[in-house]
Amino acid sequence: MKFKVLSYLWLLGLIKAGSSVDVSVSPGSSTVLNCSFALPALVDNSLLNITWSSGGSIIASKNHTQAGFFLNSTAFPSFPLTVFNATPHQQGVYECRVSYNDTDYATEVTLTILAPPVVSIISPEAVLKRKSVVECWARSFSPPQIMFTWTRGGNKIQEPQKLQVNRTEDGLYDAVSFLTFIPQISNQNISFGCEVQHSALVKPVLEEFTPHITVLPKVTLSVVPSSSHSSSVTLSCDISGFYPNNISVLWIHNGKKLSELPLSIQNEDGTYRRHQYHTLTREERSRGGEVQCVALQPSGQEPANGTIDLSTVDLRVQNPGLNKSAKASVAMMIISLTLVFLLCFGFSWKRRDEKLKSLNISAIVLPPRVVVGKKGRVTISVEGRLAERVQTTWFLNDIPIKDTSHKEKKYGAFRSASYTSRNSSVSVLSEKNPLLPSSASGYYKLHTQMPLRSSSNSSKQLFSSVTFIPSLAVHKGSVFKCQVSYKGKDKIVAERVSEKFTILAPPEVSEIQFSEPNEEGGVVTMTAHASHFHPDIITFRWFCEGGELSPVSIPQALAAPRPDAEGFFSAMSQCRLPKAELERGETRVWVTIHHTALKQPITRQTRADRSGTRCGLLLL
Repeated sequence: MKFKVLSYLWLLGLIKAGSSVDVSVSPGSSTVLNCSFALPALVDNSLLNITWSSGGSIIASKNHTQAGFFLNSTAFPSFPLTVFNATPHQQGVYECRVSYNDTDYATEVTLTILAPPVVSIISPEAVLKRKSVVECWARSFSPPQIMFTWTRGGNKIQEPQKLQVNRTEDGLYDAVSFLTFIPQISNQNISFGCEVQHSALVKPVLEEFTPHITVLPKVTLSVVPSSSHSSSVTLSCDISGFYPNNISVLWIHNGKKLSELPLSIQNEDGTYRRHQYHTLTREERSRGGEVQCVALQPSGQEPANGTIDLSTVDLRVQNPGLNKSAKASVAMMIISLTLVFLLCFGFSWKRRDEKLKSLNISAIVLPPRVVVGKKGRVTISVEGRLAERVQTTWFLNDIPIKDTSHKEKKYGAFRSASYTSRNSSVSVLSEKNPLLPSSASGYYKLHTQMPLRSSSNSSKQLFSSVTFIPSLAVHKGSVFKCQVSYKGKDKIVAERVSEKFTILAPPEVSEIQFSEPNEEGGVVTMTAHASHFHPDIITFRWFCEGGELSPVSIPQALAAPRPDAEGFFSAMSQCRLPKAELERGETRVWVTIHHTALKQPITRQTRADRSGTRCGLLLL
């Protein structure tokens, strides 16, 4: 008996506690946690008691295992615990404990959920020379370590920040970073960016925005002289120096709102001015009090206003008897007023003509996704009273675009540029500019929608667009440009340039290819190739019935996406399994390829005669 006790003590002395291990997995994937004990072959497995626990509660043992886990207590000596469909709530420290003859030995495994953040920017309306705060949010990520960096025009303006994050109910994390700046007029077309770095991202995510700056108006209120205190009075409200031109004007008399139709004129510096009149009736003037002209902007900022007190206004004109000298002066004044009237009439006629010719031209609208080989469309709208006299000229970069579809066919409300109705005075493509040669590669079809009457007054709205088939060699880094002018006129009324767009090309994925087994362990290498894709970010993920497999580490020159002569990329990924598993046909292996040009991942898989065979222990 004494000899048996000494033997047990000797065997227990051979059990060594393992070190802590970190395991990372994506949400919804399965993984395997292993004990790290060094046990000799002479230990009696039937005398060992194995338990896995987390957060103080037992997850699995020889007698019971919680749902979502699987303990292989016969797999000596790793005793693996399989976690199925891992959730953020399951991440943390797991303890593997072995009891032998009332003596415990433990090792720890840290399970981390890798979830990339979803980045978004909340940009308020920015007011010129007033403090503005922009929020950059990163949501639903794990682990909680994350960094934010702010940029202006591509240059770093704020060093990377390590922020305290908040844990959400679903077990993931949220964080926010703030950028405070005082907008200047030079910031109008400058791009700001928020760059987020996280361990679950292949590369940092950059979210950009361009501030839309509001310039508050200056309001001056004055009175137009009248001949009698009892007659009506006309007030003049001058509003200047504001931006953009979406201001509304209110007339308020003793707190009561008066109605008036606005009209704005654009200044040379891009801001707007508005000179507006309002005539008070005899009864309104007799009530006295204050009259306000209030300018409101959609940004919700404090309105600008001008105020005048009617009690201080006395514009009555005395009319005593006139002598000859006074009558001559009056005659000269009448002549002068007549000349002034004629000048004002000519000026008002000119302003009316300018008003008729004023156009409201939108920015160029790009398609949300531009995919190689699939049609896309860019559109611009023109609104004004003379919209039917407008012609548009389209360019790719600085090269005029010619309709290369060679089809005179109607498309619903749109018509080909090569077809022009005899009753239409709209020219979609200016013939005064050089066209693309007929041998030029690519597909371009020009459209115009006949002017439609707008809901406001007698304005009309015209739509012009270009349908094209994207080509990586032609359209990568390109921009569309549209020039708007009146038919028969050389002067360009306006020009709009689109933003640069990213060309997408989905990958072409090969079937899984097998290598000859190596001589040492009979291991087969499986290879998947992806080619002809753009941009270069692509992800391979290998799976079997037991969970996710780890890909083989291959040289960077082969693993990294490589561009070909046309600018498309190709890449490869490899995974290994024992030949015996594949020959029996019991192990089904599949690989998923993720790319931004794909709405759903592409899957390639091997076949197995019987389903349900798990390969969670075959991770290489």
